[in-house]
Amino acid sequence: MLLNSFLLLAGLLFCIGVYGVLVRRNGIMVLMSVELILNSVNINLVAFGAFHGDVGGEVFALFVIAVAAAEVGIGLAIVLLMYRNRLTTDFAEADMLKG
Repeated sequence: MLLNSFLLLAGLLFCIGVYGVLVRRNGIMVLMSVELILNSVNINLVAFGAFHGDVGGEVFALFVIAVAAAEVGIGLAIVLLMYRNRLTTDFAEADMLKG
């Protein structure tokens, strides 16, 4: 496969993820959009690593996966606590985190 097809796929996933972060108000959907953005970065890292013939891209992709797992754990805990206290996951109602 060509490098261009992987870059096009990653760019499409990144655009969908950014659109989801900017438009969605639901906390779970925002977390899923951030995961799409991180997966597009992983596709780029692996594609460029394979294109250059080294394993550096795969190693960095593993670090991104570890960061994504930690982000999901912390983000989901915050969203669940917000739902428990306010009975909604709408980020427009997240004014309780101020101050």
